[in-house]
Amino acid sequence: MNRVVIKLSGSVFNKPTKSSIKQYATMLQKISRKVQPIVVAGGGQPARQYIDLARNLGADESSLDDIGIEVSRLNARMLIFALGNKAYSSVPKNLEEVNMAAESGKIVVTGGLHPGQSTNATSALIAEKVKAKSFINATDVDGIYDSDPRKNKKAKKMKRINVRELLDLLSSERSIAGTYDLMDTVALKVIDRSKIHTRVIKADVNTIKRAVDGSAVGTEIIT
Repeated sequence: MNRVVIKLSGSVFNKPTKSSIKQYATMLQKISRKVQPIVVAGGGQPARQYIDLARNLGADESSLDDIGIEVSRLNARMLIFALGNKAYSSVPKNLEEVNMAAESGKIVVTGGLHPGQSTNATSALIAEKVKAKSFINATDVDGIYDSDPRKNKKAKKMKRINVRELLDLLSSERSIAGTYDLMDTVALKVIDRSKIHTRVIKADVNTIKRAVDGSAVGTEIIT
């Protein structure tokens, strides 16, 4: 069965409820009939709150990264509970554990893996490691824009963008909506070197399902 890596925005876990987590679990169970989902949970607002507090208490940056990772793993565990026996029962903590979990054939849910590495980079590396068919970055915006749509009402969403063009935009520090949140240099370099089919979409259940089914939703990053 083909594997699909889904980075699930931390915004999904900002104010989690039984019903909100269940709807993502139900969607994952449905798509698991066609593909094997490997899900990476973001930390969201709870992670940012803990990080801000720890920073004010004097924690170093490496420790702050560890806090973010721990919160993302708690989010992953909540999703595993909702998935029941459809999910691999524990949260993998490194690439080798993710790969071993994927061999079970079940839905795998993990969080961050390494300090200093975004969950986008983590997701790209996981997609590379498990030889995923595609990487779906489900975030809090519906794609990549030529400027920040939250500030510019005339911002235009790009249906497709070349990974090298996106790297150039990152290096030139030009403003693209959520560029640093949606993708980063490490993630893009992994996507490029392994030619991973990647799409940035809105993190709602119907859009994720459509992306898995092959619909041209969000923004496609081409290599």
